[in-house]
Amino acid sequence: MNPGTVVLAVLFALVVITVFMGVRLVPQGYEFVVQRLGKYHSTLKPGLNFIIPYVDIVAYRLTTKDIALEIGAQEAITKDNAVIVANAIAFIKVIDPVKAVYGISNYEYAIQNLVMTSLRAIIGEMELDKALSSRDIIKARLKEIISDDVTDWGILVKSVEIQDIKPSDSMQRAMEQQATAERLKRAMILEAEGKKEAMIREAEGKLEAAKLEAEAQVKLAEASAKAIQDIAGAVGEKELPALFLLGDRYVNAIQKLSVSANAKTFVLPADILGAVKGIAGRS
Repeated sequence: MNPGTVVLAVLFALVVITVFMGVRLVPQGYEFVVQRLGKYHSTLKPGLNFIIPYVDIVAYRLTTKDIALEIGAQEAITKDNAVIVANAIAFIKVIDPVKAVYGISNYEYAIQNLVMTSLRAIIGEMELDKALSSRDIIKARLKEIISDDVTDWGILVKSVEIQDIKPSDSMQRAMEQQATAERLKRAMILEAEGKKEAMIREAEGKLEAAKLEAEAQVKLAEASAKAIQDIAGAVGEKELPALFLLGDRYVNAIQKLSVSANAKTFVLPADILGAVKGIAGRS
């Protein structure tokens, strides 16, 4: 082959390669950061772009689409010393590629750690019950804190979502044990109150029965005294009516004793009238 032809072929190939190196096609949703001789020169937008071969190089390729950064589950201690586990996801967008590549070495790693530390700090200011029921508050505070810090990096924080927040396994077991103890305590209190109420009612019933019996005894005694007074007033010094009344009471008492289930043998006195006189204190 002719040496001149070889040289021309090499020159042609070099020209083609040079032209190819000077043309950059940027896809939609991306921006390329160009450095000239090691220094930032320009940012290539989506579409067809031209650079100077061998002088300009594409140093960084960044997406301008929304990026979802997952924040792994981590433990945090609440204000009342309870351990809870929380994880989140942050949605960010690169709005200034130059700041994103020159402002920090790895903005994704930095934002993930920033969310984790901020999340622990926010939860540490809350008590357990409030932390578990305040996802919206935590989310809003996270976005506010992160947005202030990442502004210098050319990053926009669109939202931060709390995926899950719950007590740790050990904390859940402790809470279950506490709930069981509380239920047992309430049951024992109710049982004790029921027994106390029953005893009070029983005592009140016995007291009421004793009062009624005492009143009945008093009334019976008063009635007996009144009957005796009436009988004494009616009989006066007459012996026969008094003996008749005492004899009637005596006979009735003997009759009741005779029909009692415990009675086996009953002997009547031969001289009932004399017995009645003896009861009356007369001879």
